[in-house]
Amino acid sequence: MAEGNELTPPQLIDKRIEELGDWRGETLARIRALIKEVVPDVVEEWKWRGVPTWYHAGMICTGETYKSIVKVTFAKGASLDDPSGMFNSSLDGNVRRAIDFHEGETIDEKSFKGLVRAAVELNLGSAATGRR
Repeated sequence: MAEGNELTPPQLIDKRIEELGDWRGETLARIRALIKEVVPDVVEEWKWRGVPTWYHAGMICTGETYKSIVKVTFAKGASLDDPSGMFNSSLDGNVRRAIDFHEGETIDEKSFKGLVRAAVELNLGSAATGRR
């Protein structure tokens, strides 16, 4: 537990999932679980006044929740191979790529985990060469 009454980033993410209480919370929880399957020692942060963010040798992705979507933005998504075509948002950027999940959609878990794995490998390669 963090000092005083402050919650740790993982606790804040737990709280967000609970507060949503609908398909968005379920989707965010599943995304989080998939990330942890790929990267058991992932570092969870709470950025920009309420955005769950996952790190391993650099930022992997964020998980934002909106009224009608859960948006997972990969920090270096433009550099990742996406053979399944999961990226469906922020396609014009030079660096980021995002996946917008809508109510009722099923997550292609194998492909999602592949993107997480590729993002970590890219981060580790960048860390080894001193690039960000």
